Amino acid sequence: MKILIMNGPNLNLLGVREPGIYGNSSFESYLPQLKGRYPGVELEYFQSNIEGELIDKLQEVGFTYDGVVLNAGAYTHTSIALHDCIRSLKCPVIEVHISNVHTREEFRHHSYLSPACKGVICGFGLASYRLGIEALIECNG
Repeated sequence: MKILIMNGPNLNLLGVREPGIYGNSSFESYLPQLKGRYPGVELEYFQSNIEGELIDKLQEVGFTYDGVVLNAGAYTHTSIALHDCIRSLKCPVIEVHISNVHTREEFRHHSYLSPACKGVICGFGLASYRLGIEALIECNG
């Protein structure tokens, strides 16, 4: 099984950016825990601050991988282009967020991506990624 974990803009600053919301750990320090927990799953990680690079990567893996766990960051609330890309893919995409976006600013309450995704997980910190992987394993099981 192959799963891509994809992070969008500003998530390269995890552990530094607003630790009260996003925690004190970088994603790179969390990834080995995920890989250790799922030794039978090939987990690939990709992060970009550029919308087009996210789309290119989704198109690259979306027809051969078993799923994508996607935290598109602020693009969640703005990107019709990512929505259209996700809808075109063969593999399921799980939208994840570290924080509970529904308890934050009003503009974060709407996702352009949710209607195109298999499901949405938010508010469980970095464990949201683990829950996304679990959902994909269940989808493909």
